[in-house]
Amino acid sequence: MKSSYAGKCLLITGGTGSFGNAVLNQFVHSDIKEIRVFSRDEKKQDDLRNKLKNSRVKFYIGDVRDYRSVETVVTGVDYIFHAAALKQVPSCEFFPVEAVRTNVLGAENVIEAAIKNRVKKVIILSTDKAVYPINAMGLSKALMEKVMIARSRNLEQPVLCGTRYGNVMGSRGSVIPLFIQQIKNGKPLTVTDPGMTRFMMSLEGAVDLVLYAFEHARPGDMFVQKAPAATIETLVKALKDIYKANNPVKIIGTRHGEKLYETLVNREEMVKAEDLGDYFRIPADTRDLNYDRYFSVGEKDISKVKEYHSHNTVRLDVEGTKRLLLKLDFIQKDIGLLQ
Repeated sequence: MKSSYAGKCLLITGGTGSFGNAVLNQFVHSDIKEIRVFSRDEKKQDDLRNKLKNSRVKFYIGDVRDYRSVETVVTGVDYIFHAAALKQVPSCEFFPVEAVRTNVLGAENVIEAAIKNRVKKVIILSTDKAVYPINAMGLSKALMEKVMIARSRNLEQPVLCGTRYGNVMGSRGSVIPLFIQQIKNGKPLTVTDPGMTRFMMSLEGAVDLVLYAFEHARPGDMFVQKAPAATIETLVKALKDIYKANNPVKIIGTRHGEKLYETLVNREEMVKAEDLGDYFRIPADTRDLNYDRYFSVGEKDISKVKEYHSHNTVRLDVEGTKRLLLKLDFIQKDIGLLQ
């Protein structure tokens, strides 16, 4: 039986990153006709090319900041998963204009090229940091979402939509690899605030979210996956149990631009969000430029609802956190080496 991807061409921007690799692995054995990996890292591309040795996977060197290179790779594409971004909070804090160029203008380039080339669907990847943003990375991602929603209005094709998720366990920038490295090196585990909570989302779950959005999105939709959360203290205890470690814990204090908890859906969005079981669908704001409505028409229900964040979702204990961590490939590999 043919899938909806049969004979189609998929483009993954930022295709050599953690998420891009996960999407690629999902599709590489499907009946899709062609997968295009677009990124600016030639070394990662070469490594991935040699690892896959798959003629259906095509590699394109380029940068989402450069519209010409984006337009070239988009020609003939049916679907786009837009994952290219500057994701490191400290980097974006020190170089906020660079964050804008990649995360906002880069997304605009992808959307513009998709419209021009009549791509069927574009899914942009966002982050919890775009909700109530307090750092440059979150601000740039919030603007990216606004660009997508604005361009989705009165647009039949492509369908523009997005997904928003918290820190993915084990991905680049995740604290889990840092803690594991500190454990292996016999160093203290540096904890900013033991009471901080973080969603415990797997890379596979993030890919499932994107695939769900691909199948069910309407123009301007944002999708959020429900997920459990754990405190940093619980995460540390779970990792120490798994690695049978007794490293001391050093409390270093909250870093610049760091939140106490991750918010995936704000109060204003929760008023209109659709609960789909494992996911929330946040429909686009369809108000027009009739400014009267912004000042004379309010939302009475906003004060009655709560945002969805890592402090009020399902809370994992140490054993529950260990079960999730032990599903991660690199931890399974480590444990196999330790035993």
